[in-house]
Amino acid sequence: MVKTFIKEMIVVEGKSDTNALRHTVDCDTIETNGSAVSEDVIHQVQLAKERRGVIIFTDPDYPGEKIRKTIDRAVPGCKHAFLKKADAIDNRKKKVGVEHASKDDILAALQQAKPSYTNDGDALITHTDLITAGLLAGKGAKQRREKLGATLKIGYTNGKQLLKRLHQFRVTKEEFIAALQQIEREQSNND
Repeated sequence: MVKTFIKEMIVVEGKSDTNALRHTVDCDTIETNGSAVSEDVIHQVQLAKERRGVIIFTDPDYPGEKIRKTIDRAVPGCKHAFLKKADAIDNRKKKVGVEHASKDDILAALQQAKPSYTNDGDALITHTDLITAGLLAGKGAKQRREKLGATLKIGYTNGKQLLKRLHQFRVTKEEFIAALQQIEREQSNND
């Protein structure tokens, strides 16, 4: 079977992630080797972005998010691929990481990678929209944010960071409303 070729360089945390990706797709990686991202790694990411493009694909946990933010600040405009935490857990070892995800989940995350933007002046979603949708406070807000992040393929974020993440990925009001409606339909089907 021919593996899907990913032209962009993929930023991962370490060798285990690289191995998991190479079992799934034909790709090249840049390993950060921890959450203290070095200047050398930043330089590699900048060069890769100029020549091939970059996808940041870190673990769905605090250290992974820290790496993602550090690189996104230093090299804006990279694409981001996200896994749901539930899809990246090794229950036996109680560890979270890209290396624990299935080939299908890894491939789907890479194919759905989206660029981040720092200019959010034209974003249409407001803080009031988040409150109205029950995403910032109240019973079930965290679970709704988790489902929203998975539906929109932008990853999970806390309430304080949600609006910024929606703006970074230029999620339109229409996409936002459609995602909320999908979450409601799924909720109704499960009840």
